[in-house]
Amino acid sequence: MRVVEQIDLKVKIGSMVLNNPVMTASGTFGYGQEYAKFVNLDKLGAVVVKGISLKPRAGNPPPRLVETPCGMLNAIGLENIGIKAFLQDKLPWLRGVAAPIVVNILGNTVEEYAELADRLDNTEGIGALEVNISCPNVKRGGVVFGADPTMAAAVTKAVRKATSLPLIVKLSPNVNDIRIMAQAVADHGADGVSLINTLLGMAIDLQTRRPKLANVMGGLSGPAIKPVALRMVWQAAGAVRIPVIGIGGIMCAADALEFIVAGAHAVEVGTANFVNPRATEEIVDGISLYLKTNKISSLEQLRGSLILS
Repeated sequence: MRVVEQIDLKVKIGSMVLNNPVMTASGTFGYGQEYAKFVNLDKLGAVVVKGISLKPRAGNPPPRLVETPCGMLNAIGLENIGIKAFLQDKLPWLRGVAAPIVVNILGNTVEEYAELADRLDNTEGIGALEVNISCPNVKRGGVVFGADPTMAAAVTKAVRKATSLPLIVKLSPNVNDIRIMAQAVADHGADGVSLINTLLGMAIDLQTRRPKLANVMGGLSGPAIKPVALRMVWQAAGAVRIPVIGIGGIMCAADALEFIVAGAHAVEVGTANFVNPRATEEIVDGISLYLKTNKISSLEQLRGSLILS
């Protein structure tokens, strides 16, 4: 079979250019260095690091991880080293990675998000910010930013004002209409949206009749959520003009390609990293091979090519 030798896998999100569409999902790839002995980080589209808050967070008490059929539950609780330690201890090493570095940020108030964005703005070695809006706003009674379009818009607007870096907003699936959420952040300065974050779930130990997670509930990820993620990515891609990044149950190149056909510009690989530390690099190679063997010269030709009739 004749193949296409030259293909274009490049993706642009705001001013950030990725050599290919495969990114890591925040919280599943550490700060990047942990996977460097398994994966050639330079080959990835971008490395998205573990979420960062203004101050260090201890997270939730254990047990915090539970394997489930076709996936896993996690209740890590956004444990991280904080912005100061990240800038001092992690970023210097990350500056040696050829792929863009995307910093995931989180906060309990709009002001905290804005302060994080301001401190990271114009910092050497950072390609973009990804805003995790699955955090509760402590000034609004614990209501999650990502569940309310008005609050999601407020966070996006504040972060946009604080930084000139490309801005990706990570959306929660625990909403009535993902299109409304995507439109809200797109209208207030987001350069892209990534979705979905984990679905709420729980598991019970039948012998003790107690929750398997100390936090009772946790975030469900892995292949179990892929159909939901694929549906929401397709809806979001049809609702906004900014790039959509697909997340949820992507274990192999075929999974990633489904998201691209649904309209995604790029994908983030998460739970697969725990099963196969080389998953991201293998997915890059698999996407390239698919385009070559199907005589497709660029991702743009495949993106959003879903046939509905």
